[in-house]
Amino acid sequence: MALFVIERNFAEQLALTKEDARLVQEINDDAGVHWLFSFLSADKKKTYCLYEASNAEAIREAARRAGLPADVIVEVSELRPQAFN
Repeated sequence: MALFVIERNFAEQLALTKEDARLVQEINDDAGVHWLFSFLSADKKKTYCLYEASNAEAIREAARRAGLPADVIVEVSELRPQAFN
């Protein structure tokens, strides 16, 4: 599985309920993508989400089915500080 960062732009503050999260998880499972974690911008209009997926198209499909934006999807590699010690 590859790692991807997804930038999502929201016109208003994001309010995700427990039920919303469960439904997103079901869609992600069906699409074969795994949501690892997200960061919310200070103005609460953008999220930056880290996902594992086989490809960017699987993320786009899951986002479309969940009714979520996926404005920018970038494949990334992981670097950890301890790797340089």
